[in-house]
Amino acid sequence: MFLVAIGVVVLALGGFLTPLSRVALSPVITLQTWVSGRVQAIQVFLTNPRDVAVLTQENAAFEAELAHLRTQIIELQQQLGEYRILSALLDFARAYPEYQYVGASVIGRDPSPFLKYIHINRGSDDGLRRGMPVVTQQGLVGRISQVTASAALVQLITDPSVTVNVRLEPTRAEAILSGSITADIGLDMIPQDITIGPGDLVLTSGLGGNYPPNILIGQVTGVRSQDYDLFQSASMQPVVDFTNLEIVLVIANFQPIDISPLVPTPSAP
Repeated sequence: MFLVAIGVVVLALGGFLTPLSRVALSPVITLQTWVSGRVQAIQVFLTNPRDVAVLTQENAAFEAELAHLRTQIIELQQQLGEYRILSALLDFARAYPEYQYVGASVIGRDPSPFLKYIHINRGSDDGLRRGMPVVTQQGLVGRISQVTASAALVQLITDPSVTVNVRLEPTRAEAILSGSITADIGLDMIPQDITIGPGDLVLTSGLGGNYPPNILIGQVTGVRSQDYDLFQSASMQPVVDFTNLEIVLVIANFQPIDISPLVPTPSAP
């Protein structure tokens, strides 16, 4: 038996038994491969539901975190926009230190296409009164027309019934600003002997007592002049974007002057 064993070892080391071992081991290897595949399939079947549940839970957590981050980004963008507006309003207040201001947020707009009004969240409890001018960091917005305890109605300078006494720079010519149903702003009553052109600035003149002087309104965009007319007229572009008003300043220490009793009226025939 010892000699047989030694002989088998010698034959194996010499490679003479390799074909025989392949034939003998092939069924065993095939069976082992088949059993291993079935065991792995059973493991996958048993563990997949748990893995899917874990992945679903993690995915839900990631989506919730993503939604939270998006909300934070939107809030930060809104805060940045408000900061920029407030910073510009502060610069405007510093440029006109003689006035006292009350800040207000725009909370509504008049739904009528023929009226140009906005609603703000400050009223008589905050010291606001009818006739007080309203501005932004860009320029003139309008003035308060109605007041309640906690809110006010602001008539925009684009309203058809509005007229504002203005001054053109650099000529210092006087004119009358008027709104329209289409929200376009026109300038009338410009003297014929004054040379004006696109780009000239339009500011409040202070005449009439309704607005303080030297508040920017806009720029001239076109001039209409005929030799036989007594006055020139012009179109202008306001500096205020009335469609995107969010925060405004009310000039609280300006008291409008009612000069209507001093205006002569035509006598009856």
